[in-house]
Amino acid sequence: MPCPPKTLKLLRLIELLLLLPALAQAAVERWVYLDNGHVRLGVNLTAGACVGWFSHSHSSDNLINAYDAGRYLQQSYYGDEDGSDWNGKSWRYNPVQGGSWKNEAAAVIESREDKNEFYAKTQPRHWATGALLKEVTMEQWLRLDGGLAKLKFKMTYSGEKQHKPYHQELPALFVKPALDTLAFMSADGRLTRKQPGFPNEMIRYSEPWLAWVDKDDSGLGIYCPHAEEATTYRVREGNKGDVSYAAPLQTFALKPGLVFEYEVVLAIGNVEQLRKVFVTMAAESAKPKATP
Repeated sequence: MPCPPKTLKLLRLIELLLLLPALAQAAVERWVYLDNGHVRLGVNLTAGACVGWFSHSHSSDNLINAYDAGRYLQQSYYGDEDGSDWNGKSWRYNPVQGGSWKNEAAAVIESREDKNEFYAKTQPRHWATGALLKEVTMEQWLRLDGGLAKLKFKMTYSGEKQHKPYHQELPALFVKPALDTLAFMSADGRLTRKQPGFPNEMIRYSEPWLAWVDKDDSGLGIYCPHAEEATTYRVREGNKGDVSYAAPLQTFALKPGLVFEYEVVLAIGNVEQLRKVFVTMAAESAKPKATP
């Protein structure tokens, strides 16, 4: 039996009211997209200019998870314990590009876009306290090249404190929960597919790439030649907070005058395709450079 007109109007009004928070959030966010006809890359200027979108060109199937300021694909670094508190959990010095755990946005100091390239300089927030950290700047240069997104990151620490060495996320990568299987070449040279649990699980890899893929073995790959190990986990509780995470790691200390740079590359495809692309890139980078 069809609903009476008054009932339909009421249902539509209820639907609209339920959508208002999401519409309001979308209205205040400022996104910039690069799209070269092959892939689409998006950054959220109201979340520290973090990369929050990666998909095929003009596709609505975003592979990146941007559920809150701590996710996205972004820079994040760790220092000593400082008495800070993250929602009842003791924390440490932690500059995060996107913002704080309360979704207080980091400050974008500068940004510019030129065709298929984008640059941003960000003043991060302390993940736990929410304080803007004036002694840290994070920069990124993003570029599309065919089906690849080439990302360069730089962090400058001008603080006076010498921290102890810690694992550093290079970068923190959060993807949509449907990409539930992590593929990589294990330390003994085997192609490995696994679904990590929670909390963090450490892996070591022998080729410079990782890939989060779905049930069809297809998804997002990251070329990360600057590291040989990663931390990873899966949150799967059947709600909007579900996520897959991995971060290539190096261990070093934040110290006065530190400038740290690295580059990664993103690609979309199945594991075989992604591995072929990244192994070729590694071989090219290993070739001796001609000297003038």
